[in-house]
Amino acid sequence: MTDRHVPAPESVLESFYLHEQQQPEQVLLVQPLEDDQVVEYSWRQVGDQVRRMAAWLRGMQLPAGSHVGILSVNCAHWIMADLAVWMAGHVSVPLFQGQTAESLGDVIEHADLRLLFLGPTRNWASVRDGIPSQLSLIGLPGAPEEPSLLGWDTVMASCEPLKESPRPDPESLASILYTSGTTGTPKGVMLSFSAMAFSALNAIRLLGVDQHDRAFCHMPLAHVAERQSTEICMLMAGGSLYFCRGRTFFRRDIRRAKPTVLMTVPHVLERMRQGVEEQVPQHLLGLLLRMPWYGALLARRIRRELGFDSLRYLVCGGGVVPERLLDWYRRIGILTSEVYGMTENCGYSHLGRPRKPRKGRIGLPNPGVECRLDSEGQLLVRSKANMLGYYKDDSTTAEALDAEGFLHTGDLADIDNEGFLRLAGRLSERFKTSKGHFVLPADIEVRLREHPQVAQACVLGEGLPQPLALLQLARESEGDRSAKLESSLRELLATVNAQLGRHQRLACLIVIVDDWQALPGFITPTRKLRRHRVEATYRDMLPLWAVSGREVVWQQPSE
Repeated sequence: MTDRHVPAPESVLESFYLHEQQQPEQVLLVQPLEDDQVVEYSWRQVGDQVRRMAAWLRGMQLPAGSHVGILSVNCAHWIMADLAVWMAGHVSVPLFQGQTAESLGDVIEHADLRLLFLGPTRNWASVRDGIPSQLSLIGLPGAPEEPSLLGWDTVMASCEPLKESPRPDPESLASILYTSGTTGTPKGVMLSFSAMAFSALNAIRLLGVDQHDRAFCHMPLAHVAERQSTEICMLMAGGSLYFCRGRTFFRRDIRRAKPTVLMTVPHVLERMRQGVEEQVPQHLLGLLLRMPWYGALLARRIRRELGFDSLRYLVCGGGVVPERLLDWYRRIGILTSEVYGMTENCGYSHLGRPRKPRKGRIGLPNPGVECRLDSEGQLLVRSKANMLGYYKDDSTTAEALDAEGFLHTGDLADIDNEGFLRLAGRLSERFKTSKGHFVLPADIEVRLREHPQVAQACVLGEGLPQPLALLQLARESEGDRSAKLESSLRELLATVNAQLGRHQRLACLIVIVDDWQALPGFITPTRKLRRHRVEATYRDMLPLWAVSGREVVWQQPSE
């Protein structure tokens, strides 16, 4: 009898070659244009362009394994550039948009880039000075006009496609992903081909993804979540990848894509919910959805409006999802799975099971993942998805990866008797009050964000008798200082404090009028709040607010 067992691909390139050969005319990438038209690229067409660019890169005579950056909005040619770098035998280094010129320059220097693919960028004027003048630039279609830039189309016209299909050593370095810097200076995480493949193949099996699936690319590809769950998974599963042109066109683009699987983050789900409730007020929507016949009809209509009419699996990560948000999507017929992972393990660690939810818990360990807690309650995980280490930082690597191969996540957690994970907060964010008690802010912040008018919450209190919370209101509540809102916030404070131990209870809530989204350095490229920047900005005011004697304090513009 013939052995029908086919070994699993050991890299994304192996999967690409397979699909390129087996389904050459199936659509791989769908790129929307400004005029609302789309360009579809089949596996054959993508392969042709990737092979031409790979041939050009080889002709550059760069040392094998050279580091090549990609700075662009998400687009079809971002994926092509990534594949071309690998096919030419080099290492891809995605770069976040939204950085300052200084921080971008620091990352480029640290990463030892030899070449940069530059595509359309939303903040080119502000970051241009961060790119060294001696760095060679290749322009993706739509890139800013620069005299030194070599256009993608020029390369396509000058090079013949690479005929061979190089296969990298699975254990070799594939990509360096820089962390977003939520807790400090970004670190360069080195990921191997095998780690990225292991993570993607197991995610494909868990979610049942195949060549008929459609994914929607709307989060930064420089972040591990989008890179793995959207790019790598679709390339390995053989599915189709649709792109989003940005927030302005989000609704239109996702309706076109009708994704069957979607990886997203809480603030995107929140924004989509708000869009629905702008048309139908929250109280009325809740009433209508409870109606036996009309409720199901309305839920189906809402799913269609959101672009979710074909959605099989909604996965949300990058932060704890408020229970009220999970419940809202549950009422319209969408079950959400929370996911936990880090850049350091290809985003592959734990996944919620939508048919087996546990309130307040993320999910179970993924296949091939071992986890345990250390003496401080820190979560340690081990799998084939773990990183090789931090680039040019052996000491930090030794702190993160122990002798047994466990990754020290820095997250405090507990695991119930069935294996479900609950995160308590970052070990580095724990602070001590003047009474000598330790406080973990993350769990308190999640409770505060359950309030529909609270967009951001940051609990501080190092050296204070009791912690306090700084709040940023949702956009629709900006400028609202009504007695009704203040009363609602006082009720929130009382409700949250009733759930906390005495030493964790909040002294007061501070409503911040400064726009953290607009202030430089407050929000990471992945939309997370930089706690250290918040604390440094308001440090002098914290003791005064703490002894104000009021439950709700409104920041004055001069403070």
